[in-house]
Amino acid sequence: MKRALTTALMLILVILQYQIWFGRSSVRAINTLEDELEQQRANNTLLEHRNHQMEIEVLDLKNGLEAVEERAREELGLIGPDETFYLIVD
Repeated sequence: MKRALTTALMLILVILQYQIWFGRSSVRAINTLEDELEQQRANNTLLEHRNHQMEIEVLDLKNGLEAVEERAREELGLIGPDETFYLIVD
């Protein structure tokens, strides 16, 4: 009787230890989730910085013509009516 009780308790202990270390809510799974959470927070920080830069650019485009002119020159290659365009080929 004593031996059967000891065996049953050991079996229960092994099952519980298995769940703690290898189960769905195990220590390893929690550590993995914490690592993923830290990576996501770092990614969110980068995206927040990018969004802030874009917000500044949008406000600049709404409020000033210099930013619009700069964009037109860089992206569309536009020149002003009293300017001369020189193309230097290597």
